[in-house]
Amino acid sequence: MSGHSKFANIKHKKERNDAKKGKIFTILGREIVIAVKEGGPDPENNSKLRDVIAKAKANNMPNDTIERGIKKAAGDSNADNYERITYEGYGPSGIAIIVETLTDNKNRTAADVRSAFTKGQGNVGTPGCVSFMFDRKGQIIISKEDYVSDADDLMMKALDAGAEDFSEEEDCYGIITDPDDFSAVRESLEKEKILMAEADVTMIPQTYVSLTDESDKKNLQRTLDMLEDNDDVQYVYTNLDE
Repeated sequence: MSGHSKFANIKHKKERNDAKKGKIFTILGREIVIAVKEGGPDPENNSKLRDVIAKAKANNMPNDTIERGIKKAAGDSNADNYERITYEGYGPSGIAIIVETLTDNKNRTAADVRSAFTKGQGNVGTPGCVSFMFDRKGQIIISKEDYVSDADDLMMKALDAGAEDFSEEEDCYGIITDPDDFSAVRESLEKEKILMAEADVTMIPQTYVSLTDESDKKNLQRTLDMLEDNDDVQYVYTNLDE
């Protein structure tokens, strides 16, 4: 059971994540806050918090940092001020971009996002203008360095747990789930003591677009760098064929 997939190279992604670990921890910290506010501080009774904790562990966030974040969120009334806002738009050559934010000042965030698009020769569009080109899916990535057993065995465990698709790449295995089944599949693999390099509900492009013009590549990278450096931005998705 395999299909077209675009799982990022694990080693390269790890190097990039290590360089931006502070930002990643900030993102995960906010996700913990929202998960606690929406479902309570007990992971046993809050599946969204369990998922965030699993993602935090996959990104090497220390357990004591996670626990402090949960305790702080449970007693932090200011956490209610965070608002989820998603922006959609186009970069150079029509590259589709989705920006998920979590902000306590939507005017500031809107201005920053628009500025990032404009400086990269792109533009923010209306809600829904590019999201129809993506599928929201649960995605689990397992590094081959962490899983040395038989690939067919891993595939059967994933499919038996409810996964939709399984693929083998050069340095990793990729598992795709329906968003509603993501938690169950992740927890099933976790019970099998399978380490996950990544585990999240994400936006996966239906098709990918390549850029050949060097100017377009630089402009797109400028937009992406500005967005990823913004503390209000949680995640950025594109249909760029890297």
